[in-house]
Amino acid sequence: MTADLLSLTQWLSPAFPLGSFAYSHGLETTVVQGDVRTASELERWIKDVLQHGAGRVDAILLCQSLKGAEVADLARALAASKERLEESEAQGRAFVETVNAITGAEFAAAPLPVAVGIAARSLSLGPVEVASLYLHAFASNLVSVGVRFIPLGQTEGQQVLSALHATITDIATAASTAALDDIASAAFGADMAAMQHETQDVRIFKT
Repeated sequence: MTADLLSLTQWLSPAFPLGSFAYSHGLETTVVQGDVRTASELERWIKDVLQHGAGRVDAILLCQSLKGAEVADLARALAASKERLEESEAQGRAFVETVNAITGAEFAAAPLPVAVGIAARSLSLGPVEVASLYLHAFASNLVSVGVRFIPLGQTEGQQVLSALHATITDIATAASTAALDDIASAAFGADMAAMQHETQDVRIFKT
């Protein structure tokens, strides 16, 4: 355990004021439509998003940003819907404001994975570590959405998150050596749910 790892853990913890609890990444629509009703279905949905959708894309953007690439505009262009863009921008803004306040840095606002990558340049941590903790925080938030909205028990939610650990590690490892040309997304159901959420009559979550 190092001070830098503790700092990253703090930045990506549920207590860090990003407002992550207010975002479902389209999962709310999927639950309303009856496509995710159980712990196993939640695990499958999050795993698909991690492997084939925003999880993998964000991990590559984060790793590229950590290495010094300027990818904020690319991250914005890759947002699959208006709400997805707002989700990434709002959380990125909140992340930067809080990191700047506690460290004295002057990081500029950027979409969340890019903002985390830029801030993590100041830490003595490798891309696999940073991407793994980022993806874990992303998956943990979606599990929390499922626990609250399906609803599921807390233990079931933790079982889902634990089952995703190997997937998270694999994606982070691959993203650490991936190039920008390796970015691709095929989580069409999740993307469509995010788009449909924009006009959903009754909504609890922002996305």
